[in-house]
Amino acid sequence: MRRLTFVLVLTLATVVSGCGLRHSRVSYNREDVDLGLVTRVAVLPFANTSKDQFAAERVRDVVITQILAMGIADVVDKGVVDSVMREEAIEPNRPIDLINLKRLGQRLNVQAFMVGTIDEASEVRRGSLSFPELAMTIRLIDSRASLVLWQASGRRTSETWAGRLFGLAPGDSFHNTLYLTKDLLKTVASAK
Repeated sequence: MRRLTFVLVLTLATVVSGCGLRHSRVSYNREDVDLGLVTRVAVLPFANTSKDQFAAERVRDVVITQILAMGIADVVDKGVVDSVMREEAIEPNRPIDLINLKRLGQRLNVQAFMVGTIDEASEVRRGSLSFPELAMTIRLIDSRASLVLWQASGRRTSETWAGRLFGLAPGDSFHNTLYLTKDLLKTVASAK
């Protein structure tokens, strides 16, 4: 009886721990800067190194929504950001020099820019199931000094051990993006 109880508890613990989604995250906060002073940001177009040509724009939209929803800062409308970048002849997804970055910050009246890179956005197939996978890096850059104030990188997939074992449908790409974005932005919110 005692052995059966031990096996049941061990099995339950294994299933419960395997139900979680696989993800990883690392973040950096600049110690000599009060991120609470950053009250207005512009989210620049994200770079995209994945095979999904629309991933960067989708993730940018989710990042904007989450910055607002989590109360991290006010966000300049992305249409305004893109328009001012065109007027200043700043190409999206290209490095911006210090002079142009300062001028863009002044024109948009922001203390910082949120920029990012989509490293991976794909569907991974295992047997008869496919799982969305996303890896990205986002960072907050001071608009005057070009210093990285905060940065976080993460990877997330909706593949689970329990899902594979029991044939459960994985989460979709949107929710995978939403959860990874929240997870990364929590680290900047906690530093404010």
